Amino acid sequence: MSSDARVVRVEGRGCVLRGDDIDTDRIIPARFLRCVTFDEVGAHAFEDDRLQAKGNHPLDDPRFAGARLLLVGRNFGCGSSREHAPQALWRFGFQAFVGESFAEIFFGNCVALGLPCVTLPRAELTRLMESVELDPRQELVLDLAKGTLASKLGAQAVAMPDGARRQLVEGAWDATAVLLAAGDAIEATAARLPYVGGYTA
Repeated sequence: MSSDARVVRVEGRGCVLRGDDIDTDRIIPARFLRCVTFDEVGAHAFEDDRLQAKGNHPLDDPRFAGARLLLVGRNFGCGSSREHAPQALWRFGFQAFVGESFAEIFFGNCVALGLPCVTLPRAELTRLMESVELDPRQELVLDLAKGTLASKLGAQAVAMPDGARRQLVEGAWDATAVLLAAGDAIEATAARLPYVGGYTA
């Protein structure tokens, strides 16, 4: 497997999106699920929320333009299991998510795309959000190997289930790449199985 798949650090500015229980229908409205590919979904991330906010949504705030880390609240990504939600946020430009907690399926879909979702206790997350809102130009550094998020506040310890964290750090999050890398072993195993190797039509 290529070491290029490893996700060890994510660096960049942050975007603060306040609120708990933000569901996948808000992240990417259902009418955009009919797409054949995910190429265009980034342009529609939070489309309805942004229309209602009339330019005052964090994703339209020029202070957060180009941010790579999205700071969110509790139970982010709840609701339906649509893969379009992390796809939309990734294609919008976010490379990692920092929140109090994440919905389980959203978390899994993110890991399958190589996108870390790390958590902070509520009080620590609030401090980080306030710091980024006061100074949106500060650089954040998420280090999955160390389990820290560095900002003007210093290094904060972040949490992520160890299995998913190791998948990202070791580059094993891409199931297709893992399968292709095991091609010879799969062929050898298949050749030993009578119902595969000995099958005749």
